[in-house]
Amino acid sequence: MVSQEQRRRQLAREKFLRQQQRRTEARRKARIRNSVIASSLGVVLVGSLALYTTGALDQDDDSTNANAEVTPSPTSKAPDPCDKPAKGEPKSQTWKKEPALSIDKSAKYTMTLDTTCGEIEVALKASAAPHTVNSFSFLADKGYFDHTKCHRLTTEGIYVLQCGDPTGTGTGGPGYTIPDENLKDKSLKDNIYPAGTVAMANTGQKDSGGSQFFLVYQDSQLPPSYTPFGTVSEDGMKVLKKIAGAGAQPADPTTGNTAPNATVVIDKATVAKS
Repeated sequence: MVSQEQRRRQLAREKFLRQQQRRTEARRKARIRNSVIASSLGVVLVGSLALYTTGALDQDDDSTNANAEVTPSPTSKAPDPCDKPAKGEPKSQTWKKEPALSIDKSAKYTMTLDTTCGEIEVALKASAAPHTVNSFSFLADKGYFDHTKCHRLTTEGIYVLQCGDPTGTGTGGPGYTIPDENLKDKSLKDNIYPAGTVAMANTGQKDSGGSQFFLVYQDSQLPPSYTPFGTVSEDGMKVLKKIAGAGAQPADPTTGNTAPNATVVIDKATVAKS
């Protein structure tokens, strides 16, 4: 006959196993949603540790290579070089369909990210990536990016800052997806996304970009699977270097995110026609 103490221990073990299973499943789902682009070594940084490339690069996934799980080693923590965020909360609005194309593909557009760490100006490639630029113009006009944290900084394999998720987890998006564009951009040579590139994160699947994007602060080897849609200005690169210099935190056990030590919040995002 099982004693009360044995039964208590059995129930405790079962509870522990259920908790572990839930945590493992949560990590798996987070990786699928957040994985970033993988390098030639299979390093995925946006999204699960892949970058949410909707996911910075890929939203996380358990598959090998394109979505391999690699935890970047955090750099030593430096003083926070950024200011406190402006008052306000991210919006949670979503939409069922991609907004109708309304930008002038022949015009020049600039995206300005007014962050707690300084202003980052991005020259957008409207003619080469019209759906992407149109979506960012739409979302910026809705205040979608305002008060959102840049939730991932990668410091090994690829070197990017990932932003664009109001939830701050790497799993969020606007409710719709946009097509991949400009994957044969002349700036992408030998599977290198050069420093200054701004590109879409995705789930690792075709045409799965949403609102998450990444800014490359150092040349990074990635497959040409992430829509390059802008280039950071010289002054903006100084801000990115400052953020990168503060290092990243250890990977979150649930989401896989390696958050920047710097307090990187987009107080306001705007897209303007030049």
